[in-house]
Amino acid sequence: IGTVEFDIEQVYSFERRLSALYPHNRNVRPKIRQQLQVLRDSGYLDFVSRGRYRIRSNPL
Repeated sequence: IGTVEFDIEQVYSFERRLSALYPHNRNVRPKIRQQLQVLRDSGYLDFVSRGRYRIRSNPL
């Protein structure tokens, strides 16, 4: 994405590319949300506000 802070729509812009890479995955958007939650819960991202995230400079 190229920025420290981003919103989910920016991540969704990769949906077509991810769908091409994983053609059997019919749930790309839910998977994107799930992985953002995993990254948040693992300490790599901070949830800033609805649909907005920030990459942590010092992951847990």
